[in-house]
Amino acid sequence: MSEATSPDEEMDVGSIAVLGARARGQFGRRRVREALLFVALVVPNAALIAVFTYRPLILNIWYSLLDWTLGSPRATFIGLGNYREFFSRDAAGVLGTTLIFTVATVGGSMLIGLGLAVVLNRRLIGRNLARATVFAPYVLSGVGVGLVWTFIFDPVGGVLAAILRGFGASSPQWFLQPSLALTMVIIVYIWKNLGYCAVIYLAALQAVPRDLLEAASLDGAGRSRIFRAIIWPLISPTTFFLLMTTILSSLQAFDLIRIMTPMGQGTTTLMYASYLQAFGGYNRAGYSAAISTVLVLILLLLTVIQMRLLERKVHYA
Repeated sequence: MSEATSPDEEMDVGSIAVLGARARGQFGRRRVREALLFVALVVPNAALIAVFTYRPLILNIWYSLLDWTLGSPRATFIGLGNYREFFSRDAAGVLGTTLIFTVATVGGSMLIGLGLAVVLNRRLIGRNLARATVFAPYVLSGVGVGLVWTFIFDPVGGVLAAILRGFGASSPQWFLQPSLALTMVIIVYIWKNLGYCAVIYLAALQAVPRDLLEAASLDGAGRSRIFRAIIWPLISPTTFFLLMTTILSSLQAFDLIRIMTPMGQGTTTLMYASYLQAFGGYNRAGYSAAISTVLVLILLLLTVIQMRLLERKVHYA
């Protein structure tokens, strides 16, 4: 026969049960409070993203299936007609201009930015002033920068024309020749944005462990060998980050192109072609929406490629 349970033991068991019930109740109430806090913080942001990001995106895809003149109360459903027109008529020129502009601006900004970062990472007189000067154009208004550089490139009364006349040469017609107009915008875009790349690269260079550099120097490695074997692999995450951000930024460039070449002569990228079709005299909102949808798909494709393929070659210390 089992021994009888004493009253004290029964009280202990009951106390433990009560304490366990209280703990479960407190845990349940805490989970409810955390869930309510999560909902209170997430739902407003999710609603804003849905209303101002995903809703316009879905509506843009729907508009791309319409033959709609901007401001007209009527629209005709034409399916993929806008896309067929774009790829049969305008795609070669627009996509080619977009590719040239993106490759030139991204490559130029990153290469020159890296070179400036290497120089500014050394102990130089006035180094802080030089760093601020390099970064300053990035925070300036694109409209203001475009207006100033438009005056500089003016072939009649511009600063560059005056300098060339001093050497007995004439200024090229930057605004009339499509290839020169694209070159002009690329130069200004690189000048404005290379400070961003320089500052990000400078932060990455300052994070490289000094003991590794000193050990390599003691082993007889030169500066170029140290950069290739040590510095470049360690800053590869920064290069990957800059590659992603600068490509996405270049594909969406608008303000400089709008100010310096209002009619898009030679500078009609995907972003600017969409603007011209909707607001530049054509008033073709449906066709503009189709071009915008193509741009969105390209951005998504590039993001997936960068995240899936290029990131594998990035060295994370």
